[in-house]
Amino acid sequence: MASPSSSLCLLRLSALGDVTHVVPLVRTLQAARPDVRIHWVIDKVGLKLLDGLPGVTFHAYDKTTGLAGMKALRAELPAERFDALLQMQVAFRANVLSAFIPARRRIGYDRSRSKDLHGLFINERIPDRPGIHVLDAIGSFCEPLGLTQTEVSWDLAVPADAHAWAQAQWQDDGRPVLMISPCSSHERRNWYADRYAAVANHASARGWQVVLCGGRSELERRTADAIQAQLVQPALDLVGKDTLKQLPALLARAALVMTPDSGPMHIANAMGVKVLGLHAASNPHRSGPYSDRRYCVDRYDDAARKYLGKPASALKWGTKIEFDDVMELITVEDGIAAFERYAAR
Repeated sequence: MASPSSSLCLLRLSALGDVTHVVPLVRTLQAARPDVRIHWVIDKVGLKLLDGLPGVTFHAYDKTTGLAGMKALRAELPAERFDALLQMQVAFRANVLSAFIPARRRIGYDRSRSKDLHGLFINERIPDRPGIHVLDAIGSFCEPLGLTQTEVSWDLAVPADAHAWAQAQWQDDGRPVLMISPCSSHERRNWYADRYAAVANHASARGWQVVLCGGRSELERRTADAIQAQLVQPALDLVGKDTLKQLPALLARAALVMTPDSGPMHIANAMGVKVLGLHAASNPHRSGPYSDRRYCVDRYDDAARKYLGKPASALKWGTKIEFDDVMELITVEDGIAAFERYAAR
């Protein structure tokens, strides 16, 4: 590092996909300075996924605790100031929270990405590079420290018992597995049960095994039940049965994961699994699976033209098109064609 930093604090609370994007930055920092002490202020859900990441001291902040929780966090942090704070979240709550983290250098986003008074809480900015993936934007937080993220690696902290649990869910009979994680936390990004079922039935007819996964919300349970009801061959239903520590191990058993823009999309990618991403509400080139987008369905430009009256190339980078029924632009044929692109490998 041009300005050696012996202690760094990272602030990124959510969501699961975004905290997954931060892990390669941690690896870059550790590779350049093995002696650096890294602290990470994270939310409780993100901690459940990443707890145990080597060389990182986590501090969980509960968003429901407000100012009292911010004061408690300050008391938990080391007494001495950090050499640098990497403030990687622009939401107002995160900006205020950052004020409770003592640091000499306070590195934040470029002006084009700043909002909610972000600029008042930082004294340095990352380079302004429009048109890059979210992971690359996060990776550029090492540049004010004199580094460049040239390699992207995750090596998530997945314990052996999580892999053992995943292995116990079904016997490997040689059939490739299509795993469907049907729901995002942004409901308007979600595809439709009958269309998932149609692709799943196609995969089953091609000799694939179908597995459903997801969280414990009522939406995810209802969606999984609706998919299952329309399948010719029942899927293995694991919705609501795994923990966040077990999820990466579960996704790693798939040949292909079909999902909208969601946390499981990015966790699967981090585990080296190919992703059939379903994109109309969001731009896959900005927030799709980082390593390989060959098997994604991309109807983002169609959505831009229909709902915003202009091509995607004319939109501000990062624009979401989360309108009702936007995912209707993705057809069953789109899903099957993406599946076949992978099957033809």
